Parts: sequence; C-alpha cells; structure tokens
Amino acid sequence: MGPSLVISVVRRSRSHLKKKLRYESVQLREYPRIQQNLPARQMSSSNNNASNFGVDEKREHLYKILVIGELGAGKTSIIKRYVHQFFSQHYRATIGVDFALKVLNWDPHTIIRLQLWDIAGQERFGNMTRVYYKEAVGAFIVFDVTRSATLDAVVKWKQDLDSKVQLPDGSSIPCVLLANKCDQQMEGLVNSSTKMDEYCKEKNFSGWFETSAKENINIEEAAKFLVNKILQNDQVMRGNGSQDQPDGERFALNQSPTSSKKSCSC
Repeated sequence: MGPSLVISVVRRSRSHLKKKLRYESVQLREYPRIQQNLPARQMSSSNNNASNFGVDEKREHLYKILVIGELGAGKTSIIKRYVHQFFSQHYRATIGVDFALKVLNWDPHTIIRLQLWDIAGQERFGNMTRVYYKEAVGAFIVFDVTRSATLDAVVKWKQDLDSKVQLPDGSSIPCVLLANKCDQQMEGLVNSSTKMDEYCKEKNFSGWFETSAKENINIEEAAKFLVNKILQNDQVMRGNGSQDQPDGERFALNQSPTSSKKSCSC
C-alpha cells in the first residue's frame, strides 16, 4: 500500500469517525435530562393521546454503555448477537469506535434504550478514550478465554476506565467482566470459578459471566445484570428508593439471570 493510499484511508476513517461522533452528540442532546452532573440519563414521556386510548405513561431512559477490551476479544460479535441476534466469523477489526442501539421494554412502565459503544482494542494506547467514555453509566470489559494475555490486559482497561469516567458521587461506574468464547478450550484463571470470583472482587467488578457470541451463551443475562446495577445506582442517586415511593415510580430491579453457565455477582 503506497503512502498516498495510506493517507487517504486514514483521512476517510477520521472523517467517518467525526460524523459518527457528531451524530451521537445530536442523539444525546435530544434527551433533556442528559447533563454532565445528573446521576442518570432519564427521560419521561407520555403519548399525547394516552387518555384517548387508555395507555399508561411510560418513562424512557437512555443509558450509554461501553464495550471495551483487547483486539479480537469478541466485542463486536457480542454486540451484534445482543442487538441483532446475529453472528459471523468474518468481522473486520473496529477502527476507533462504533455504535449500536438496543431497546428494552423493561417493565410495563419503563422503556430502556442502551447505547452501546464498541471501542476498538487498540484505543487504550491512544488519547481518545476520555472522549469515548464521557457520560457512560456502565461498561463491559471483554477478554478471550482462549488467550490468557487478553485477561492480563483487563486490569489496564479497568484502570483506564476508572480514571476517566465516574458517577456523579465520584464512584466507579458498574463494570461487568465477560469471559468470551467459552464454547472453546479455556486458558488460565478462567478455569477456576473461585479464582475468578476473587479476581473480580479484588479489581472491583460488579460481576462476571462466561459468554459465547457464537452459541449465544449468557449475553442477555450479562446485559440484564448490568442494567440492574445501573438502575440501582439511578435510584440511589435520585433518592427515590424509599418505602413510600409510589409503585409507578419504581424500577423492576433484581431480574437476576437464571443460567446454568458460570456467573458471579461480586
């Protein structure tokens, strides 16, 4: 590849990234409660014709979730499986950052929109992660169980995350560790659930799951677990966890995964 072609590819990649970031900024500004110092990204809305059709008012929440980890760990595959119920062996490496949106009908009163940021594995070595991490309220860190070196890198990703984004009270955002490709032969620490539990507690992870994008193992369960953590933080930050809180103002929490595959709430 000649120098002129390399420069052209780099320019096109940067232009594409800028367009995506501008698009996401516009999306975020459309939600009036998204401001730097708010504990949650929340929007309440109701259908103007609700009284005519007997439809209850629904709250809508937009949560930004990061998906980070080493190159080739399976981040894009997990997102594609979760959002589109699709898997391919032939994904190209993500350049910079990519985005996906997942809409959850969480309970009869709540719609949750998850904005998933798929951040390229090599970005930890750049200076853009602070921009990518901004306004996030939760994260997945993904490693490949067939390559123990990707687990070694998890600590650096967690440190990078904790140093660049926090909740309004200064605490770390909830982060779930995904031991991906569990349908294959596993290497190292992940072979011991007890050691993984200890590892997660030591590194301040909210929990961990063995996952497989290929076989669709524990993807939904891990996402529900993280969303529960985000909602719990949301309630604490807004001070709406009291016993006299109206039922219509409560989230449906503790939708715990019931999977036979290994998982841990650390």
